[in-house]
Amino acid sequence: MSDRLYFRQLLSGRDFAADDPIASQMVNFSYLIGDRETGDAVVVDPAYAVNELVDTLDADDMRLTGVLVTHYHADHIGGDLMGYGIEGVHELLNSNRLDGPVHIQRDEEEWVRRVVDLGTADLAVHDSGDTVMVGEIPVELIHTPGHTPGSQCFYVDDRLVAGDTLFLDGCGRTDLPGSDPEAMYESIHTKLARIPDHATLFPGHLYSPEPSASLGDTRAHNYVFRFSTPEQWRTMFGS
Repeated sequence: MSDRLYFRQLLSGRDFAADDPIASQMVNFSYLIGDRETGDAVVVDPAYAVNELVDTLDADDMRLTGVLVTHYHADHIGGDLMGYGIEGVHELLNSNRLDGPVHIQRDEEEWVRRVVDLGTADLAVHDSGDTVMVGEIPVELIHTPGHTPGSQCFYVDDRLVAGDTLFLDGCGRTDLPGSDPEAMYESIHTKLARIPDHATLFPGHLYSPEPSASLGDTRAHNYVFRFSTPEQWRTMFGS
């Protein structure tokens, strides 16, 4: 599948939205995942200059057939960020350049609707373990609550797109509305435990010198894996 898989990691403020100071400050990653043979592709967490993301697909002879959302925060799907309006899925849906739904976890639906104006027909609501087919490329959806109630990771061809669940250094905050420190422990130490060490972690932000790393290296060096019991975890991350 590796030869057929189309996969691009794009950094806001550099690869797109280069003139947007908020994008440069937030250093979000968006991802393009597709099937080179069929030309179908999805974008993970489109925010800031969303039409530039579609332009990248167009230049690669790919067409946008869906959106995968890791979680509802405005720097990942658009909306209001402390008074600053960010483009996102709403603008993408209204641009007539998206031919497909916005895929979210069931526990995230209420929160997504609070942030962006989407109709029922725009959303595809999923449970953990569901698979979204991008052409003939299967993308597994893994519900990883903690940072938000419906945070999810995407697993495709030994690549884990983790949003703000897990970074190369650290993990997403658990002191925000909808956050849950104990759920984050379960997500990182149980739900993601089956992802093999040789898989590559692709995070939601560039919070480390490198943009990606193997899960094995991440488990060896990321401090969140030093807290191996719920009691230890609560000491560090509990509210």
